[in-house]
Amino acid sequence: MRTPFPAPSRTPRLKRWAKTAASGLLACSSLGASVALLSASLATSAQAADAEYAQRFLTQYNKIKNPANGYFSPEGVPYHSVETLMVEAPDHGHETTSEAYSFWLWLEAQYGRATGDWQPLKKAWANMEKYIIPSTQDQPTNSFYNPGRPATYAAEHPLPENYPSRIDSSVPVGQDPLANELAAAYGTREIYGMHWLLDVDNWYGFGRCGDGVTKPAYINTFQRGAQESVWETVPHPSCETFKWGRNTGNQGFLSLFTGDSSYARQWRYTNAPDADARAVQAIYWASVWAKEQGKGAEVADLVKKASKMGDYLRYAMFDKYFKKVGNCVGAYNCQGGSGTPDARGFRDNQHYLLSWYYAWGGAVDQGAGWAWRISSSHAHFGYQNPFAAWVLSSQPEFKPVSATGASDWGKSLTRQVEFYRWLQSADGAIAGGATNSWGGNHGTPPAGTATFYGMFYDEKPVYHDPASNTWFGFQVWSMQRVAEYYYATGDAKAKALLDKWVGWALANTTLKDDGTYRIPNTLKWSGQPDTWNPDSPGANSGLRVSVVDHTNDVGTAAAFARTLIYYSAKANHAASKAMAKQLLDRMWTKHQDAKGVAVEEERTDYKRFDDKFNPATGDGIFVPQGWVGTNAQGATIDSNSTFLSIRPKYEQDPQWPKLKAYLDGGPSPKWTYHRFWAQADIALAMADYAHLLDGTGGTAAVKVNNTALRVPEGGNARFFVTLSQAPASNVTVTVAKAAGGDADLNASRTTLGFTPANYNVAQPVYVQAAEDEDQANGSAAFTVSAPGHTAVRVSATELDNDVVVPVTLVLSGTPVAVPEGGTRSFQARLAAKPAGNVTVQVARTGGDADLSVASGATLTFTPANWNVNQAVTLAAAEDADGSNGSATFSLSGSGGLSATVQASEQDNDAVAAACTVVFDASSDWGSGQTQAITLQNGSASAIEGWSVSWTAASDFQVTNSWNSTVTQSGRTVVAKPTAWNATVPANGSVSFGVQVAYSGSKPTPSAVKWEGRDCKVVVK
Repeated sequence: MRTPFPAPSRTPRLKRWAKTAASGLLACSSLGASVALLSASLATSAQAADAEYAQRFLTQYNKIKNPANGYFSPEGVPYHSVETLMVEAPDHGHETTSEAYSFWLWLEAQYGRATGDWQPLKKAWANMEKYIIPSTQDQPTNSFYNPGRPATYAAEHPLPENYPSRIDSSVPVGQDPLANELAAAYGTREIYGMHWLLDVDNWYGFGRCGDGVTKPAYINTFQRGAQESVWETVPHPSCETFKWGRNTGNQGFLSLFTGDSSYARQWRYTNAPDADARAVQAIYWASVWAKEQGKGAEVADLVKKASKMGDYLRYAMFDKYFKKVGNCVGAYNCQGGSGTPDARGFRDNQHYLLSWYYAWGGAVDQGAGWAWRISSSHAHFGYQNPFAAWVLSSQPEFKPVSATGASDWGKSLTRQVEFYRWLQSADGAIAGGATNSWGGNHGTPPAGTATFYGMFYDEKPVYHDPASNTWFGFQVWSMQRVAEYYYATGDAKAKALLDKWVGWALANTTLKDDGTYRIPNTLKWSGQPDTWNPDSPGANSGLRVSVVDHTNDVGTAAAFARTLIYYSAKANHAASKAMAKQLLDRMWTKHQDAKGVAVEEERTDYKRFDDKFNPATGDGIFVPQGWVGTNAQGATIDSNSTFLSIRPKYEQDPQWPKLKAYLDGGPSPKWTYHRFWAQADIALAMADYAHLLDGTGGTAAVKVNNTALRVPEGGNARFFVTLSQAPASNVTVTVAKAAGGDADLNASRTTLGFTPANYNVAQPVYVQAAEDEDQANGSAAFTVSAPGHTAVRVSATELDNDVVVPVTLVLSGTPVAVPEGGTRSFQARLAAKPAGNVTVQVARTGGDADLSVASGATLTFTPANWNVNQAVTLAAAEDADGSNGSATFSLSGSGGLSATVQASEQDNDAVAAACTVVFDASSDWGSGQTQAITLQNGSASAIEGWSVSWTAASDFQVTNSWNSTVTQSGRTVVAKPTAWNATVPANGSVSFGVQVAYSGSKPTPSAVKWEGRDCKVVVK
């Protein structure tokens, strides 16, 4: 029987828990005094400040991209956090979300603006397509989807204990008006959108569609109503094959969530609309900045893909089951919408807001013949993105190719701006949201509930533990998008929203004498908005908010600063400029560490790790009596389960002892997390400040988009000039070349005219590099200045096309594995033609003496044969041991020519060892390596305690380890057991591993030894 999965009742973003506000906060006596105090502290040199914040961006960027810091998996997927013991919306730090991907795209877009290098952005999008946008293989049966009946109804319920929810085919559902339109536009029934959650390291062990091994793996968690927090979730694979889950009945995990007479194997994915919209944001700015550099063509393909993603994102604009929008009460009474536009172009089942999710799924079996799609009836203000709506509706290159895509986004833009205005409290903060399905089951709201185009006001839409309207982070995330929209368009309605919101936010932010800051953290709400009247919006005098406590959280502070930066850059608002600078300076000064910028957190909610289900409170994991199953970690799932018991691998985490001490009654420990989104937002805030405000603090200044040009010889590069604020009268900007610069580098114009009306309209200046006979990369500096304005300096460097390619060695067939008693060869040639003969010597410079050069110890390359491979043959002598020896061979020639080759012996001695060490270093990505070590006990008795050591052939640094305690001294590593794996059982094994970072040659292990034992060693 067809069993459409209802998808999560929510797709929660990062949930934050209240932290106790620090005492002694300094409240400003007046906003005017605060502005004066902050403005006085701003840097006086715009150029120096710009360079400082631009460098901060690059410093933070390099920390994030440094493999040793652990932000990315070996596959290049960004982790939710560097740390693994981490529970918020993702229930493990090495999961990831579409949110993290969208921040990665934004980060690489800013890197492209700063450097002109757009390859990292293109690689990030390609990685996103590969791993978190389901492929054809991952969504195989979309062709069976029937838009006339998108899915079968299953109500949402208040508590997890109300589940499974019965599937009811008698409840009317509406029609999907997008499916045929999108299929016609893109030639496929597949969905082009991100799934919200990935198990990056396959920590749970589900793998790809039940294979148990492929990583990353699509998983899901939230499924059961608004009260289900992360602590009550049951993780499960996105492809349900019945391999895990309930032990009887071919149900898998499905019967925890939906009630049906039988179940079918199926795949299903859930999209978080705010992440996809953020991806559109990032690509829009990438396009703008790349065009300013004359490199628009480099990101043109990404523009098309972002437009396509935005086209599919419209699925977030509908009622969950495509029912009619407005006063939709009663699952049976509220009818399905037709999706046909009315005279104004509005569809009856489309609310035109960005809801909490859209989802899609279908049969695993190709012959089963069904698929489904749903949207969400709940709209949270924190997910709206008027900037993305403006981009997709008005910017020609971004307008979707579908018939109604651009017009839908135009309506959405208008509706979203109205939504913010409807939800703005009398204080200035933005309240929760609205729903077309009260309680998730189209129930009857309390009498007098305010409405927005017939949708009911919901103080805490989507989730209640903790309440979704209480985290200040949603305020700054969402209002940053409003600020970008205002910056780009000057929309007066957006400015009015920001004027009021910024005043409230600044009044509730304090700066301490010790150089720290406190921003709002937890909010408390009362009242409700007035019912929406688009012709005469209410004042919302009864809708109020108060700040419960404050925080120094760096990610939220960065997002807050970014909101202030975009707002002040357009409105020239001194208080916002000053506060943005203070927040960035204070976090940078106080909270930097080797991996980024972070603060300690107290997570008292971690007490819930071992909570059993409590019927009185609803806390703990609910599993119906009699339901018994297992997951891929081998854990039993039943009515006695806890968060920890169904995730037993947490007890192997390096931070487990600290958590266990807390669970055993110890004091609450402090945790320091490096969340990807937060670290990226910090970098982006620094870049925004450098790019938009220049550190001027309100001083009139000349602005340029790029202060470091790279100009190809015989070609040109350009920078764009604007003024930081509107002048009182016309201004002439002068471009002057500094003395001593390369005569071949010159500007195309020496003056530019600006008026009070066009001061912020970018004007181009081209720098040309004439052809010359030398091989030098010449340079020159240009001062861009205007009377009464702070000047800026632009440096230009010629990219000479006469540079001689350096002569280097090119090797192939390396590293070399030589059979004992035999030989193997590798090849060498030069990368470029030399001026004369080059002699290269080959010799062993370290390692096993049984490995030697048999032939090719001296190679001679001439201008005639420089590109012809020459063989070097290595030999491995017969020996009596059973070890696979290794050695390093160095190649050296005139002019500093050098290279190294790693060689290993393939031993042919069958060693009847009672113990074996298997050292697998095959997982290597050029700058890092995962080393998996297995200790095999072949005897009939257990081995108590162990210590393993090895030495590498080149320099490296251990960055992570698991199932062991590791120490490093130079190139030597010693690994010892943890408390739980010190015993190697008879005829059994113990495994552990380390991750290393390196540059140059691979750190090939040698002298691998199980201390105190003569064991067989196998190196892979």
